[in-house]
Amino acid sequence: MTDRGTREAVCEHIAENRDETLAFLSELVAARSLPGEEGPAQAVMVEKFEEFGLDVDAWEPDAEALRDHPAFFETTPFEEYGYEGRENVAATDPGSGDGRSLAFSGHVDVVPPDPVDAWEHDPWETHLENGRLYGRGTFDMKGGIAAFVAAYGALRELGVELRGDLTLQTTIEEEAGGVGGVLSALERGYRPDAAIIPEPSGVPTVGVASAGVLYFRVTVPGKPAHTAYKFLGVDAVGKGYEIYRALEALHEERNERIDDYEPSINQYAEAEGSTTNLSLTDIHVPGSWTSTVPGEVVMEYRIGWPPSAGQTREDVRAEVTETIRRVAENDDWLAEHPPEIEWFGWSTDPHEIDYDSDFFGLVCEETERVTGGEVEYRGGLGGNDERFYNRYYDIPCPSVGPSGGNGHGTDEYVDVDSLVDTAQVLALTTMEWCGVEE
Repeated sequence: MTDRGTREAVCEHIAENRDETLAFLSELVAARSLPGEEGPAQAVMVEKFEEFGLDVDAWEPDAEALRDHPAFFETTPFEEYGYEGRENVAATDPGSGDGRSLAFSGHVDVVPPDPVDAWEHDPWETHLENGRLYGRGTFDMKGGIAAFVAAYGALRELGVELRGDLTLQTTIEEEAGGVGGVLSALERGYRPDAAIIPEPSGVPTVGVASAGVLYFRVTVPGKPAHTAYKFLGVDAVGKGYEIYRALEALHEERNERIDDYEPSINQYAEAEGSTTNLSLTDIHVPGSWTSTVPGEVVMEYRIGWPPSAGQTREDVRAEVTETIRRVAENDDWLAEHPPEIEWFGWSTDPHEIDYDSDFFGLVCEETERVTGGEVEYRGGLGGNDERFYNRYYDIPCPSVGPSGGNGHGTDEYVDVDSLVDTAQVLALTTMEWCGVEE
């Protein structure tokens, strides 16, 4: 273990410089970086890395080079924007060469803050109140990025020389699946011995898993007619409702069949009995008119499942497809005019960390030392970038990040004390994992 004096000095430096950390986080929040438009935030990161004296590698993802990877799918921002002008950024502090390597990775994209009028303050200008810093991205996850910047800054200012390489990395489009982000970085060669993504886990809670996630669209045909002569038409919405009911029944049946996943319940107690989920997220009637029987209805869904389900994407697609097929088979109209199913956007398998890995054990130890609390595991409800490291490259990667609230919602905030705790955990883990020169 690194000598006690150095460890204490690093933690004190991080605590004493919290205002500097909040100022940097505020600058990063002000750099609006919606999916597909991440450039402003990446410019802030390049400036910070260069300020540290690090060589910066910035690159655009290459979709064609990634296309054959089992984790690849075309994300929604890629379909809209492509990857031109959307750079990932990495900077490595090379160690002396005889230590283990580590990476901190964070995504700079944030979801839209709409409706902006519902916010108490401007979502792009941070507001500090009662130990909370408010603003879009403070929680998910620019706060985590600020924490690893603070951790590295403390090591650098105190002259701590690492034996192993440390890479600081910021990526794009996690909110849409991360293919052009972390997967692109791994394929570029950024494959450390271990990694941490400081997603907002709520230290001392640590993220250990992600869900499998699929999006699909069901287009249900009807037959339009004037509503005065409804008998001449076929109501597509009514037919769609039958499919909706069948998919709701599938949701309930899956939750009865698939055992609750404990890390999901640790994350949200309300998840008990519903750690696999199937939700209608959008419905619209193309060309609708009040005096017309709906001739078509389009429904969009998200289905998610934890690693404990033991299912692949192919398994889940087959269940959904069979459910819709049975509805159509038992309906005279739909049997002759079958619904169309389109799989789009998010398409990921679940992951779970190797609990027995040396690195995960170290992360838990340092988290408990810093916070004085007992580590709990969370995850498995949503998808995240950790899956790329753990599932496809056998690189242990938990999420260790701050607490807060209202992520993806109004008045998003991060707890300032937890930012400090996160930075301290990251700094101490770095020293113990990479090793420190005497």
